[in-house]
Amino acid sequence: MTNTAAPEIRASACPHDCPSTCALEIERLNSRQIGRVRGAENNSYTAGVICAKVARYAERTHHPDRLMHPMRRIGEKGSGAWQQISWDDALDEVAEAFLKREAQYGSETIWPYYYAGTMGLVQRDGINRLRHVKKYSEQKLTICTTLARGGWMAGTGSLHGPDPREMAKSDLVVIWGTNAVHTQVNVMTHATRARKDRSAKIVVIDTYRNATAQTADLHLCVNPGTDGALACAVMHVLFKEGMADRAYMEKFTKGWKELEAHLQDKTPDWAAAITGLTPEEIYAFARLYGQTKKSFLRLGYGFARSQNGPVNMHAASCLAAVTGSWQYEGGGAMHNNGGIYHWDKTLIEGLDAIDPAIRTLDMSRIGPVLTGDKTDLGDGPPVTGLLIQNTNPMDVAPELGKVHAGFARDDLFVCVHEQFMTETAKMADILLPATTFVEHDDLYQAGGQSHIMMGPKIIDPLGECRSNHGVISGLAKRLGAEHRGFDMTAMEMIDETLKVSGWPDAETLTEKKWHDCMIDFDSAHYLNGFAHSDRKFHFTPDWSKIGADYEGMPALPDHWEAIFVADAEHPFRMVTAPARNFLNTSFTATPTSLKREKRPTVKIHSQDAAAIGTEDGAIVRIGNRLGSLLIHAEIFDGLNPGTVIVESVWPGKFFIEKVGINLLVSAKAPKPNGGAAFHDTAVWIRPEADASD
Repeated sequence: MTNTAAPEIRASACPHDCPSTCALEIERLNSRQIGRVRGAENNSYTAGVICAKVARYAERTHHPDRLMHPMRRIGEKGSGAWQQISWDDALDEVAEAFLKREAQYGSETIWPYYYAGTMGLVQRDGINRLRHVKKYSEQKLTICTTLARGGWMAGTGSLHGPDPREMAKSDLVVIWGTNAVHTQVNVMTHATRARKDRSAKIVVIDTYRNATAQTADLHLCVNPGTDGALACAVMHVLFKEGMADRAYMEKFTKGWKELEAHLQDKTPDWAAAITGLTPEEIYAFARLYGQTKKSFLRLGYGFARSQNGPVNMHAASCLAAVTGSWQYEGGGAMHNNGGIYHWDKTLIEGLDAIDPAIRTLDMSRIGPVLTGDKTDLGDGPPVTGLLIQNTNPMDVAPELGKVHAGFARDDLFVCVHEQFMTETAKMADILLPATTFVEHDDLYQAGGQSHIMMGPKIIDPLGECRSNHGVISGLAKRLGAEHRGFDMTAMEMIDETLKVSGWPDAETLTEKKWHDCMIDFDSAHYLNGFAHSDRKFHFTPDWSKIGADYEGMPALPDHWEAIFVADAEHPFRMVTAPARNFLNTSFTATPTSLKREKRPTVKIHSQDAAAIGTEDGAIVRIGNRLGSLLIHAEIFDGLNPGTVIVESVWPGKFFIEKVGINLLVSAKAPKPNGGAAFHDTAVWIRPEADASD
């Protein structure tokens, strides 16, 4: 007899590396199966809207290619030859390998390496507790947020801004350097609400006519890495045409008179030659922005992923301080609200066990680290042991040539805890199966909004999958690592962390589903002063407070040509923008996402295609000093000549020569505090006459 009962609906939160952190409603069909996934309609930010890839999450959780059992490599690295083993054997072998290397080289030879495959505080960050207790090498988390965050903090002094729901009350929403339709769809929910209810205008500033730009009233298509020039020219017009709020700047900012003098020659004509825009486009945007009090800058990460990224972010954030739009509901600027949460993560991360003498290695430079670059290793030992959770550096990290060479080392022992057979998993010595977010307990905070949310376990772990917390705790016992967090359940850690951080306890949060942490209007809009010691917004940033490598950075907003400029040998500037149906390499295993994305391509303007002698669908070779690869050309005139776009991140196995686009991206650490400059690459492109599909 068919069971026609309605499925049980469970509350959760999206775990993926996206600022939206959507509140979810998930169908629980039975103890081992989920059904449909929907956005929670009564969450005021999610408002019932989630991206299509998460709505298809059952396709990912119940994918036949999920890793289900611990395995030991029995062939050459990357050969795909595996032997299924027990969990006890797997953890014993990892512990034995690590202890052997520690005895030979010292504790810093082991590098636990992770990032944001899950954004849950317990399952993502618990690896640091093992790191700190064991005195393993520290990890500098630079691969995503460092560049943008540094530029924002240089001006405001704090990582927060207005309530993003205020976009719906704005008269002008400027979406700058983020393809929100692809990467945080809820921005569009609130921006389009303003358009519907208030006839608000939407301006998109980006390097190509992407899905977000197609929704805009005005799209400013800029050359990569030139946003600082645009911001300066806009501010030039604001000052020159009387749209700068001098009373506001006198009260709330530092350096505004120096800024006005500095901008005298930063005209729209000057910026047009740099950005690829026309002077008329710059004037039009400057006047629209300056004449609209309730103007909301939604500043993304993408335009900061350049060698000059922090300078660009700081310059863009200055616009709201020049016009004083911070004073109005629906006005100001917002990048991320991570600064509103007052977490005490001592228990989760083992912060009470930190040894400041232990070296820190930059995760974005994993290629140079694993190939023995003394710039990174200093006088310390080589990295001979890796424990990897929540990330896929064999596809995602810069300078893949060095990353692949490093992983191929015979003396490098690698344990990977993963959901699918990624390129990184293929290089493991011991491979462990990981739960998805519906199979474990966790706690989430949003960056692009203001809620903390519970993510309780909805179904039992599939196969022999274990959570990150379970693996870390199991290894700790075998490694002799002692900390009370290793003896607690994930829910016990969540409960204590919530309480000591001043938030509702786990039972209350589970019942409520989420808790809105948004601060009051005056604090969010810095109307009580900005977060620097002088309580001012800084037009003249002190870059030394952002990072140690600050020499040579501009003293005022400017176009800083620290980028990899196009030249005769490398005439194109490449951006590796996010694809709609992937999230980094997450969802690249799901059939629907693969079907919709089709194959890796390089978007190239028809003028450039004609100049190099290629056509739509043809195979071209794209390269620079770091290497080259084959890829299909896609003729696309929604970008400036000289700019090319590769929507990513496709795993290497989908490229013709089995290596991904980050082969061409430099691991050079940008000033002042490092980062990954994924959108700052100069390349050449040539027809590949002998290549075929």
